[in-house]
Formats: sequence, C-alpha cells, structure tokens
Amino acid sequence: MKLPTLRETATEARLVLIGIPVLIWTMIPIYHMFVFAISPKEDAFSGKLWPEHPTLHNFSIVFHQQHYFLRDFWVQFGNSALIAASAGALTLVIATAAAFSISRLRVPGGRIVLNLALFTYFIPAAFLAVPMYRTMGNYGLLNTHWSLILAMVTISSPYAIWVLKQASDKLPVELDEAAVMDGATSLQIFRLVYLPLMMPSLVAIGTYAVLLAWNEYLYAFLLLSNDKDITLPVALGNFLSADDSPWELLMTTGFIYALPPAAIYYAFRRYMVGGLTAGAVKS
Repeated sequence: MKLPTLRETATEARLVLIGIPVLIWTMIPIYHMFVFAISPKEDAFSGKLWPEHPTLHNFSIVFHQQHYFLRDFWVQFGNSALIAASAGALTLVIATAAAFSISRLRVPGGRIVLNLALFTYFIPAAFLAVPMYRTMGNYGLLNTHWSLILAMVTISSPYAIWVLKQASDKLPVELDEAAVMDGATSLQIFRLVYLPLMMPSLVAIGTYAVLLAWNEYLYAFLLLSNDKDITLPVALGNFLSADDSPWELLMTTGFIYALPPAAIYYAFRRYMVGGLTAGAVKS
C-alpha cells in the first residue's frame, strides 16, 4: 500500500482546514432555526445554545394550523409542491426537446436560438418581474398558479437547454446512425436512445428546476395574492407583518419547508454534480 506523500498530506490538510470552517458557517443558521423551532415562546430569545425546556409543541401548532398565520398552511404547502413539480416537468419537456433538436437533429438556427436564450441571463431576474407581471395580466393569468409556473419555466429553461445540449453533444453520433440504419424514426431515436442515455442529466435538471420554483419568493409575491393560492414562502413573509411576530412558529415552519428540498437533493445528489457539469469540459 502506497503511503501519501508529504505534498498530498499538506494539500489534504489545507482542504480540511478550509472545509471545517465553511461547514460550521453553513450549519449555524440551520442550527439556530432548529433551536428556535424546539423552544417555547418565552425562551426563544434567551440566547442560549440549547433551550432549557425543549418542546415539539411548535410543530404541533404548525401541523394542526393552530395560529392565525398558519390557517392555510397545508393548502399553501400543497401550492408550493404543485407549482414546483409542474415547473420542473414543463422545464424538462421543453429543454429536452430543444436540446435534442439542436444537438441531434441539427435544426437550422438552433444554435442562434440557444445563444439568444442564454442572453436572457444578462438581465437580472428581478428586472424582469414587472414585465412578467404585465404579461401575465395581459393574458389573464394573474392570481393563478399558471402565472408562477410559466414564470419559473421561463427562468429555468435557458440554463436547462444549455446543460442538456452540452451533455447531448457528448453522446456518440454513431448511435443515431445505427438506429437510422435499423429503420428508427427521429421520435424512436429520441425515446429509445436519447432519453435513456441522458437520464443523469435529466434528473439533475429536473431537480434544479423543482428547487428553483420551490424557493421562489419575488415572482410568487407579485403574481399571486389570494391566501388560498400563494406559496408558503410568501405566507412566511406575513409573519413579519405583526408587531409581536411568533418567531418560534416562523422558524418551525421554515424548518419544515426546508426538509423536502434537502430530501430531494440527498436522494439525487449523485446526479447533481455529474448531470449539471456534463459537457462542461470537451474531451
């Protein structure tokens, strides 16, 4: 067994020395959120590292919607899930079809369309909020879930198309040629050859689009106004409108809301790095 050299040991030690402070800095907000969530209201601002009387009562209040700000908790949670899943599915359909057309079918003007789509990222998403609001109003989509779904698809699709196109370029063109020789149509190549080989990138892009829509606040705040239609991030902002905000309930709700994306990322973490960087380096 080969022992690590002094240089390798020093490099690994530096990485550890950098990684530990970054990990601690990242975990501190999550830890404080959890401490608030298990603290009684009177102990929430005690400043202690651990509450003297930890309790799960705050979780019970949230789950049973036993507070004015939480009266539509499960409806708003469901809205977030529906919008995120729909935006992720639509982004996948659009990006996959576009990447296949540009990379494999070589449609005329495909690369121009790709470059124009990426050009939209030169404009910050916040600057597009008002034009997006006006557009949704013109089409009668304001205060409907479709307005936020389409807005999220608009934001996530250019990047999704670019990533999938780069990953598609790495697939051997001989596979398509062999399928054509066997009499396969373009649709059969797409379904039987392209999709199975692109699955890691598809999972990564789908996860990216879902998490983007799940965490969105600005567009959700502008496009939705009915308490029964808003997403949970917007509802969390209502906690701050009171003079005596129930911070322990705010942190409990935030902690619960953070669990699904954490679970999604953990489940598909092995696809995220490989899928999102596929094609970033030409071989």
